[in-house]
Amino acid sequence: MEQIEIGIIGGSGFYKMKNLKNSRTIKMDTPFGQPTEDILLGELYGRSVAFISRHGIGHRFNPSEVNYRANVFALKQLGVEKLISVTAVGSLKEELPPMHLVIPNQYYDNTFKREKTFFEKGIVGHVSMADPTCMHLSRLAAGHAKDFGLGFHLGGTYFNMEGPQFSSKAESYVYRKLGFDIIGMTQAVEAKLAREAEMCFLPLAFVTDYDCWHEEEGPVNVETVIEYLNRNVENAVKLIEALCQSIPEERNQCECADALKFALMTDPNSYPAETKKTLEPLIGKYLKA
Repeated sequence: MEQIEIGIIGGSGFYKMKNLKNSRTIKMDTPFGQPTEDILLGELYGRSVAFISRHGIGHRFNPSEVNYRANVFALKQLGVEKLISVTAVGSLKEELPPMHLVIPNQYYDNTFKREKTFFEKGIVGHVSMADPTCMHLSRLAAGHAKDFGLGFHLGGTYFNMEGPQFSSKAESYVYRKLGFDIIGMTQAVEAKLAREAEMCFLPLAFVTDYDCWHEEEGPVNVETVIEYLNRNVENAVKLIEALCQSIPEERNQCECADALKFALMTDPNSYPAETKKTLEPLIGKYLKA
């Protein structure tokens, strides 16, 4: 199978990747089902790239319906080592206004309807999520954001609600009191799965609204979100293009590539043959050790 270096997951409003050379789409299937959309392959500044629309072109899947495992596993099958996840979020703090970029380094996962691990059916893995993102890629992205004159914030906690409804005011006030910075519906599960897949995970969270806590702003609505989404997609594309020119090919500045090294709990002699085959893209290098 073709080997791709950089994966991109596009969020709300970000359904296609521009400026790809030699672009083509492929259909993929995984042991966890089909990805939410055909995968767009191509080259960007000489780097091989795979793009997938998280919600499907036309926004067909709500956050609870997205097959996160299939999306991430398909990218792993393609050889992706660095995963850029673009998402729209609400702000829970005055100093994080709409149109600003947040590059979170922590997640609070409050979802309850998602499949969140590849490790089941006889093979148990417990990866560390103490530091769920790749800080090397995060610092690179922050540097480019500064160069472009974007309002950006390196670090922060992303509260992942279930959705698809937006918050009530009572909920929004509680999230603020708990100290969370931004709120969204998708990215925490991707961070967990990317860690299990030993990918460098770079989250780009673009603020579209103040949720519903802000006294001077009206409650969040789809019309407002879409307006900011379209403007944020342009910034996301600029950042991704810059990152494709600056991300090192070798991964020697972080520990993302070895996330499973001490995570597999099950005795290898007990691995069920079918599960072992299913997870070979993830655990293959440890089976050969």
